[in-house]
Amino acid sequence: MSSTLIVNARLVNEGREFDGDLRFEDERIAQIGSGLAARPGETVIDANGRRLLPGMIDDQVHFREPGLEYKADIATESAAAVAGGLTSFMDMPNTQPPTLDAAALEDKYRRASGRAWGNYGFYLGASNDNLDAIRALDPRSAPGIKVFMGSSTGNMLVNDPDTLDGIFREAPTPIITHCEDTPTIDANLARFKAKYGDDIPVECHADIRSREACVKSSTLAMSLARRHGSRLHILHISTADEVAMFEPGPILRADGSRKRITGETCVHFLLYARPDYARLGNLIKCNPSIKESSDRAAILRGLAEDRLDVLATDHAPHTLEEKSRPYAEAPSGLPLVQYALLLALDLVHDGQLTTAQVVQKFAHAPAQLFDVAQRGFLREGYAADLVLVEDTPLTVRREDVLSKCGWSPFEGHRFRSRIASTWVNGVQVWDGRKLVNGPQGQRLRFDR
Repeated sequence: MSSTLIVNARLVNEGREFDGDLRFEDERIAQIGSGLAARPGETVIDANGRRLLPGMIDDQVHFREPGLEYKADIATESAAAVAGGLTSFMDMPNTQPPTLDAAALEDKYRRASGRAWGNYGFYLGASNDNLDAIRALDPRSAPGIKVFMGSSTGNMLVNDPDTLDGIFREAPTPIITHCEDTPTIDANLARFKAKYGDDIPVECHADIRSREACVKSSTLAMSLARRHGSRLHILHISTADEVAMFEPGPILRADGSRKRITGETCVHFLLYARPDYARLGNLIKCNPSIKESSDRAAILRGLAEDRLDVLATDHAPHTLEEKSRPYAEAPSGLPLVQYALLLALDLVHDGQLTTAQVVQKFAHAPAQLFDVAQRGFLREGYAADLVLVEDTPLTVRREDVLSKCGWSPFEGHRFRSRIASTWVNGVQVWDGRKLVNGPQGQRLRFDR
């Protein structure tokens, strides 16, 4: 049995920061305490006061496999994730072909086995014609059912009212939604095409993928969830209007009940706003769109007030060639996993969040929301998914980007922390400079 002891750490877990030591044996955390003595033959790591966090769980990524491996795949993107302290991921179903049945779902798990650097889960997607597959889903086989209540690739836009009602009535897992109203977006796009032709300025993206489109779709999703008592999780909240729609408070309440409707935002909504289109253009084109500075401020308040429960990435890489096309032809999405935790920690340096809040939103809450078994916390007996954070500056360089697309919107940005080490299932996979020891990811278990 291999054993590692981390001493002199600043542990951050379940709302507390405290000085202590942590021992893990093989894949599991064995002991958390103070003044733990090293055992013969044990590896000892002196944290020297650096923060030790549970590995982050990113519940919203697009790793593009199968079908779009020219721009990303499970191996490359999970490598970038562990370099950024994200030790588990949940991947979206809008691949080619889309993940619309049990066979496609199991194919993705097969692809990840032995290749994923972090632990992995895959969503089943919803379409207008796969309600039978949704009914038949083993709730332990997927984190949830993803519903695109807005535009998507392939056969994944669910806009039939009867189908939507059936999904919310019969889904055996949490329902995860992308909420934008397609008719509203189409009307906006037609208006801007009439004004600009094929030369639409990218800053108009915030007006085309508008707040009205988001609010209308989120309102519909919430009404369906309330009608059927569904567990609903709305992804990538981008407007102050939507933040105000969520109930404040923890996912798991003191009386043992849980929130039925939860919300999530993404790291890029905490950094960027409309003025940044002038500098970054299509590089920050994403759906839902990045909007106003006032929305950014409201989203940050929503996290602090527990109106928004989860922080994620919506990591969605495209090639630079694709992003260099004119606005109407450039795809939406950003590569984010490698630097997402550092972005969140910069908010800690600014005094806008605490490290404990970041850990709650990026590790504890996804584990609670999706019933992830024995991950997301520093607890004895839990998987040794760990991140050691060092408060020394890191400037993002293109040559250091591990995502297959080979670029980052953060190039030239100076973060005030860096990831000193990442462990997945008790094995170090990032040593602060490079990937080590090969992929260690395991299939996530959902305790339902």
